[in-house]
Amino acid sequence: MGKEIKINVFEMAGAMHNSHGLWKHPNSRRHERYKDLDYWIDLAELLEKGRFDAVFFADVAGIYDVYEKSKEPAIRDGVQVPLNDPAFIVPAMASVTEHLSFAVTVSTTYEHPFSNARRFSTLDHLTKGRVAWNIVTSYLPNAARNYGFEEMKKHDERYEQADEFLEVSYKLWEGSWEDHAVIADVDKEVLIDPSKVHEINHMGKFYSVQGPHLTEPSLQRTPVIYQAGTSERGRDFAAKHAECVFVGGPTPEKIRYYIQDIKNRAEKYGRNPEHIQTFTFLNVIVAETTEEAQAKYEEYNRLWSPDAAKAQYGGSSGYDLAEYDDPEAYFEYKHTEHGQTRAASLTKDSPTKLKVKDVLDRFENLDRDHVFVGNPIEVADAIEQYFYETGVDGFNLMHLVTPQSLEDFVELIVPELQRRGLYKQEYEQGTFREKLFGREKATLPSDHPGAIFRKQRVLQD
Repeated sequence: MGKEIKINVFEMAGAMHNSHGLWKHPNSRRHERYKDLDYWIDLAELLEKGRFDAVFFADVAGIYDVYEKSKEPAIRDGVQVPLNDPAFIVPAMASVTEHLSFAVTVSTTYEHPFSNARRFSTLDHLTKGRVAWNIVTSYLPNAARNYGFEEMKKHDERYEQADEFLEVSYKLWEGSWEDHAVIADVDKEVLIDPSKVHEINHMGKFYSVQGPHLTEPSLQRTPVIYQAGTSERGRDFAAKHAECVFVGGPTPEKIRYYIQDIKNRAEKYGRNPEHIQTFTFLNVIVAETTEEAQAKYEEYNRLWSPDAAKAQYGGSSGYDLAEYDDPEAYFEYKHTEHGQTRAASLTKDSPTKLKVKDVLDRFENLDRDHVFVGNPIEVADAIEQYFYETGVDGFNLMHLVTPQSLEDFVELIVPELQRRGLYKQEYEQGTFREKLFGREKATLPSDHPGAIFRKQRVLQD
């Protein structure tokens, strides 16, 4: 059997995600029910039925406030606001599933490694080893002000801080508690052997953490490490730390280039490139017939909010599209401290040189070039071709109308991919890391930089 496609659903714990303006669709339920735990429980059961690998919870720390230098466009159409904390949803979804895993986004820019380590150890315990951490370095100006800063930290400084954040995390997860520290010896009246629980005594540029970790080791110790970001610094960070990388790009060839570049860099860090899996985004509109799918697309387009799309782009790129008043001028790259990949996507990474009017037009409608529309055979053909052209291991599936879009995918696309041998019939057993990389691989591999701290503890003892 050939390589099978892995699929995560791309989610947020809020009223809307990136389906701008589609809260108005009569079949949209998320803005009404996202605060209801039953909504998430129903979603978990649907995704496990569809053999999804994981729920990938994106998250932000502020409101998109670059477009028109205002929060109003984002707030008006619910662009990733209101937004709850996804970590609190995971245990409920895990309680009604056996295999579905969960990737939770937490920023290294504004969180603290000590409390974050406890959060993920707790989630890993409660889910029996089905948790991943998606690492981000936050970029929104409003996020900076929410955490007491006058302006955002510079892009590369955020990655420098993230490197140290990971070092502290590895020390807590891998080096603070030895295996079998919890002995529960009634005769000796000892629950935990103090000699096997260690302070980490980390002193660095950004953090000072004594330890020990407050939580005993979970099944995975370190959660599966996810990372998204294909800037120069982002690819280097992924090569050093990530086990799953989300790679975007304007063409399949560009995505394939980024994947190979990250794996080449990983080898230079002494890592096996096969210990990194890659994902890109997938958006589909499917129905029983081509005509029905096209009618759905046209309906979604009528409800689309260009302002919401521009607000999201502005926050992620740093470009305020309201400032561009000459439609015939070329849309040029300029450095920002926001997401550099997003800033480059319509400028230096665009296959063709775009004018301002071309860029503005792209936000007026749902991007047909990046949505597969058709009947199950047509959409499965497109997914299969894209899978092989990009060389990814899987996809982050977006959904325009929730839960209808996901129900359509489970009922119409999953059986067709299974028929082609491209998608799992049943789940593998084990933790999330074992499902990704094989049985008996629940913890970080020995070539991962986090494993060094585990080895050092063994040597010291």
